[in-house]
Amino acid sequence: MRTSYTERTARLLGPKGWTALAVFLVIMLIAMPVLHLLVPPGNPLHVSNYAITLTGKILCYALVAVAMDLIWGYAGILSLGHGLFFALGGYAFGMYLMRQIGLDGNYHSPLPDFMVFLDWKTLPWYWQGTDHFVWAAFLTLAVPTVIAFIFGFFAFQSRIKGVYFSIITQALTYAAMLLFFRNETGFGGNNGFTDFKRIMGYSVTAPETRVVLLGLTALALAGTLVLGRWLVTSRFGRVLAATRDAESRVMFIGYNPLWYKLFIWTLSAALCGVAGALYVPQVGIINPSEMSPAASIEIAIWVAVGGRGTLIGAVIGAVAVSLAKSWFTVSFPQYWLFFLGFLFILVTLFLPEGLVGLYHKLRGKQHAADAEPAFTPDPETVSSPAPKAALPASQPHLTGESA
Repeated sequence: MRTSYTERTARLLGPKGWTALAVFLVIMLIAMPVLHLLVPPGNPLHVSNYAITLTGKILCYALVAVAMDLIWGYAGILSLGHGLFFALGGYAFGMYLMRQIGLDGNYHSPLPDFMVFLDWKTLPWYWQGTDHFVWAAFLTLAVPTVIAFIFGFFAFQSRIKGVYFSIITQALTYAAMLLFFRNETGFGGNNGFTDFKRIMGYSVTAPETRVVLLGLTALALAGTLVLGRWLVTSRFGRVLAATRDAESRVMFIGYNPLWYKLFIWTLSAALCGVAGALYVPQVGIINPSEMSPAASIEIAIWVAVGGRGTLIGAVIGAVAVSLAKSWFTVSFPQYWLFFLGFLFILVTLFLPEGLVGLYHKLRGKQHAADAEPAFTPDPETVSSPAPKAALPASQPHLTGESA
């Protein structure tokens, strides 16, 4: 008997999962905006501008981590270049934000300030149309998707995988970083894009705009979690997991792993582009450092810390590491990279399944302890059990097993 759509939707996350997702959305869409906009700054319950910005930034990181978990945890594809797709989405939307500055820049020119400084006379051809929100939103999705599709097609077609694939993706993002550092590419060079003024006619720094961007980021993360869960529990997800575990066997039974890996790889890149577009107006800057290999490695660490192959573990890892980074870079800025490396080694050696795996392990031990009898009799007061009588050879042993 086929289950209804409502039953399948309810089973997707389970009662606890849907409840947790609803609580998360209530906090992000209702509680935090109310505490930020309606509660005065002197009140202990007031949520500051810094807290709103930090929360939005971390949620963008969590979205990237979920995108990474889809390819690493469920497809076995470790990318060390996902920071490239995140930055490309940020740059695509940053072009729109730069055009929205208009004549309010330092040079009062319709061209971005860095172009005026470099004595550019006209906009490059690839900047045309970026003053329109719809075109910028299209570029946010199209640029990372097309680049990921082209790269992934040739890489997967050539059967490149494992550490070789990771090294190639790292080289790709490093080459892109060097390209964007050059002033003549038309992307602001070393400084990138900053000093944004407006988005769709509204001030980027206005409190109302900030809470709207936070809400959109929360909705994007929630939608990504639901989409990811639906994918990994479907037939597509089962084939993807089988490809991760034994690709040659999947090919033997008639499936072509190329298209499965290419689809999830391209989807992951598109999600990173969306995260980058949401990140830029909230943080207020995008520069080539987002493409650095260290940034991409940090994305992988988020997933490893939280627990790959769990989706929610990616979110937990991104939040935990990002909060630790915010504290370390203020209190001990010179030791942050050492801490990050130590954390990765610690997780690899002692927590191979991440924080989610540790939680399940502790929960399993607790359930085992609860299942033990509350009273254990003293062995000296209990006589040894009588030996079992031997059964006739013609009778089967009554142990629940077949004779």
